[in-house]
Amino acid sequence: MEILVCARRVPDTSENEIQLNGAGNDIERDDLVYSINEPDNYAVEEALQIVAKSGGNVTVATVGTDEDEEILRREMAMGANHGVLLSDDAFNGSDGKGIATVLKGFVQKNRFDLVLTGVQAEDGGAQVGGMLAAMLDYPFASLVNSIEVVDGTKLKISREIEGGNREMSEIDLPCVLSIQTGINEPRYVGMRGIRQVASLEIPTYGASDLGVDAASVGEAAANVKRDDYFVPVLGKGATILEGSNEEIADKLIAMMKAKGGLQ
Repeated sequence: MEILVCARRVPDTSENEIQLNGAGNDIERDDLVYSINEPDNYAVEEALQIVAKSGGNVTVATVGTDEDEEILRREMAMGANHGVLLSDDAFNGSDGKGIATVLKGFVQKNRFDLVLTGVQAEDGGAQVGGMLAAMLDYPFASLVNSIEVVDGTKLKISREIEGGNREMSEIDLPCVLSIQTGINEPRYVGMRGIRQVASLEIPTYGASDLGVDAASVGEAAANVKRDDYFVPVLGKGATILEGSNEEIADKLIAMMKAKGGLQ
């Protein structure tokens, strides 16, 4: 099975103190530490597990710049067979639809049985997977938390739905799935593995290579634009109740009555 995983490089919130820039229209990006979008890492691990059982290859692609090669090499060190960079000045400033348009061009130039994305981007929304499926006219499912290969033409999947319930479905290949975090445990990537792929060439494809009209992507074509950033107003904080369980329960009931929560 040929599987494509669409990945994204994002600021690592565990390693950075995120601050607004002077203009208040973006975060301060100088000296940020970046890493792969966490949900995408689960998607790569799931692709590797499927291929281990059914055979095939895993390709990881990202839309970005030369700096984004680092996440491709990390996922190749994790076990992906190929890493591909989709890069062109025309792609700069693309919204979700623009990124999906670029990915569509790459999918149509190749043959993939299955396309995986993370459930959402940590620095954006969760729209790219669904948009890509619509553009390709492929079946789509989101919040997928298990995948079973039925035969060469179908998958059996489960989705997380409201109330902690699971919805079981059968879906035809080729298809696009957005993978929920927690579907698996992504394997550890050591420095030895990273060094082994450090010198491998990462192919780069631009708009003309993908057959993408430059006017359909980029900032000028974006229908969704970020107008403002702001830091939420700091609240008064929490009230810590002390005492025994019975005393805490009595205090909580009294507070709820005082605030009109209980009659």
